[in-house]
Amino acid sequence: MPHHNGRADHPGSCGAPPHDDRPHFEPVEASAVNVLEIGLVLVLATGAGWAVRRIGLPAITGYLMVGLIVSPFTPGYVADRHQLQTLADFGVVFLLFEVGIEIDPLRLRREHGGLLWSAPLQVLVTLAGGIGVGMGMGLGLRGGMVLGLAVALSSSVVVVNITRSRRRTTNAETETSLLGWSVMQDVTGVAVSMGLLSTLQVSSRPIPLLAAGIALFLVIAVAAAWLLPQLLRGLRAEPDLFLMLSLAGGLVIAGVGARVFEVPLALAAFVAGLAVGESPDADEARRRLLPFRDIFAVMFFVALGTLIDPRAIPDSLEWLGLVIGLIVVAKIAVIRVLVPLLHRPAVRPWQLALGLGQVGEFSFVLGSIGVSRNVIPSRLYTALLCAVVLSIAASTVAVRLRPRERRPGDGQVSRAPLPG
Repeated sequence: MPHHNGRADHPGSCGAPPHDDRPHFEPVEASAVNVLEIGLVLVLATGAGWAVRRIGLPAITGYLMVGLIVSPFTPGYVADRHQLQTLADFGVVFLLFEVGIEIDPLRLRREHGGLLWSAPLQVLVTLAGGIGVGMGMGLGLRGGMVLGLAVALSSSVVVVNITRSRRRTTNAETETSLLGWSVMQDVTGVAVSMGLLSTLQVSSRPIPLLAAGIALFLVIAVAAAWLLPQLLRGLRAEPDLFLMLSLAGGLVIAGVGARVFEVPLALAAFVAGLAVGESPDADEARRRLLPFRDIFAVMFFVALGTLIDPRAIPDSLEWLGLVIGLIVVAKIAVIRVLVPLLHRPAVRPWQLALGLGQVGEFSFVLGSIGVSRNVIPSRLYTALLCAVVLSIAASTVAVRLRPRERRPGDGQVSRAPLPG
């Protein structure tokens, strides 16, 4: 029997009470389903991570498989992808925020200045390769740019994971170069994508206005880099408030950059970390952030796995082969050739090239925009999604294959490892 909450059936009835405009809150039972789902996904991720480690694979591959299992494209339980994506976005923010706290831009420029030209050059060479392949396959210039730019940029989240993993075999110089190269890829990608996205009419803002917005965001970040350390210094004796302000500062700066100025979320979070990193207490902020980082990072890889539709893969194999070929020839090989020109003997060329040899979160963002604007076919979009998963799994495995060596400059950096 239906429940009428004491109201008349018809709005015009004389006995109808006035409309209640007071805010209503969901009962605890309604949100319990979401809490249960997150718990189940984390349990599955824990089990999968443990299992794949037993056979010598990184835990990331297990997290990706869990995403495939709970996706709407496979039978059985289907997780709420919107909820997973929200948590994954937090993972991106926390991971890149932590990297920003750790990296000293002046030291990076002084000791790894070659990254300022080598990484942008690699992006442009890979972009040119993508344009060539795309036009040869009939995509046109804009479709080729989508393909080339999607392949040119690595996954910032995966690069961070590689440099934080307990089982990493990279040395300190290689890890710093991995992080610096990835950051410069993102900066170059933002500059190139501004022009591309304006031609696709994704943003209503003209290019000069977008560029001005990014410049204004950097000014805000510089101001925050001066203000936040002052505030954090005053809260040094209040651990809970210190943590809240550190997180709030990072989230607000990253959110403002992404939402207001259309800066990619990963890059905005990195800039936010640079702002907090100016504080003398930055190491304390980073240490307190680690538990949040680890949990949300797992959700990022699970969310990636939910995007793959296995039924669409057979029709996309030709494009998948081309994308993988571009990754190997126009990206990994190009990076391998450029590394010796950095004149950093301690940097391991193949580890750097393989560590950057994946396509990441920016690829499916560009791909989704391209397919929605009919610039690329749906088969290429499916191939890009598959390439994201396959290249991430392959990169995290291949970068460990080089045996650990001891030579000058190979000292390991003391860092909190990720569970991967």
